[in-house]
Amino acid sequence: MSNKEQVLKELFPEDIMSISKGLTEGEVQFLKQLDDLLESKYRKDINQHWTEATIPEGFFEDMGKLQYFSNPLLFEGRENAKTTSQLFQFFMSYVLARFDVSLVTLLGVHQGLGHNSFLFGGSKEQVAKYVPKLQSHELRTCFALTEPDHGSDVAGGLETGAEKHGDKWIINGSKKWIGGANVADVMPVFAINKETGKTACFVVRPEQEGVDIEVLQHKIALRIVPNALITLKDVEVSEADRLQNINSFKDIAKILYSTRAGVAYMATGGIAGTLRATLDYVKQRKQFGRPISQYQLVQEKIALIQGNLAQAMAMCAELARMQEHGEYDEVATSAAKMMNALRFRESAAMGRGITGGNGILAGEYDIARFFSDAEAVYTYEGTHEINALVIGRALTGESAFV
Repeated sequence: MSNKEQVLKELFPEDIMSISKGLTEGEVQFLKQLDDLLESKYRKDINQHWTEATIPEGFFEDMGKLQYFSNPLLFEGRENAKTTSQLFQFFMSYVLARFDVSLVTLLGVHQGLGHNSFLFGGSKEQVAKYVPKLQSHELRTCFALTEPDHGSDVAGGLETGAEKHGDKWIINGSKKWIGGANVADVMPVFAINKETGKTACFVVRPEQEGVDIEVLQHKIALRIVPNALITLKDVEVSEADRLQNINSFKDIAKILYSTRAGVAYMATGGIAGTLRATLDYVKQRKQFGRPISQYQLVQEKIALIQGNLAQAMAMCAELARMQEHGEYDEVATSAAKMMNALRFRESAAMGRGITGGNGILAGEYDIARFFSDAEAVYTYEGTHEINALVIGRALTGESAFV
């Protein structure tokens, strides 16, 4: 057995379809480093951070030091590539989500939605100014699109508006559920250009006059992620800080399509975390004089979770292959997000059921985190129903959104 095969066996014992064999030696080495970091530094206190709704100190900095955008390990054998492989991106999200869904969500908002807003939406000069610092984590960002009264209907329902006065823009409105806004250095804020009626995007800084950020309290899921309500009152932004290549919702959709696959990846990692948490529990929990892992009904449910995971991993691998070739297909990404999030929700419920009353103790047992977080993944980055309607429209040729 080669060193790579041995590491993969230890790192992904639940990969019964051997999908991880497609990773390069360098990618496997990087993922092992990531997993070791999570387990050695953050495992002990992760449940406490979840219950107390706090971000583990140093996590964002540690991820920046890993250089997951540009680490030479990720380009071995593909030196002419401009980005890391899509299969690697799947497994990086998977490893993080298997550990904790809040942490992968927090990073996903930064590296996917936020970073891609600048990468896809910025001019050549804006990309050069912001993207390297976002990739190194010198700057933090978020994604300020959704609003208090507009989530699924943001394509035609933004109320936040921007009016141009000379070379300045004045923005008024509010944004809700913005993950990481309170720790961001730069926020891409989407608003309606009052003159054209089209969507535009502006780089806003939290410390600017007229910007108020309130962290939402009492969440039952993704508690480590600080979601915020942003209020903008006569906020002044220069034309130089308008992202020049975002001029309609179609431009925003490109960002969403590119990151929706990432949510499918996260959901799959969540299933893996559910399986691991459930197995850890049943092997040590005794009832009626023996470990509950020896009971048939328990094994049947664990087998279903493993089956859900294998199917989800296979769908992610195929989606990664498509996107590696530039096929950012709306229906494919919606199907992957919808089904993998559904299977995560189903698996977490089975795992929680197996663990009984202990499964609702988030401070002591990992399964409670995954059970709660599955509800958020089921809803965000396009609800189950919205993704179903995207697929249904493609199948029937009829739009049923309204």
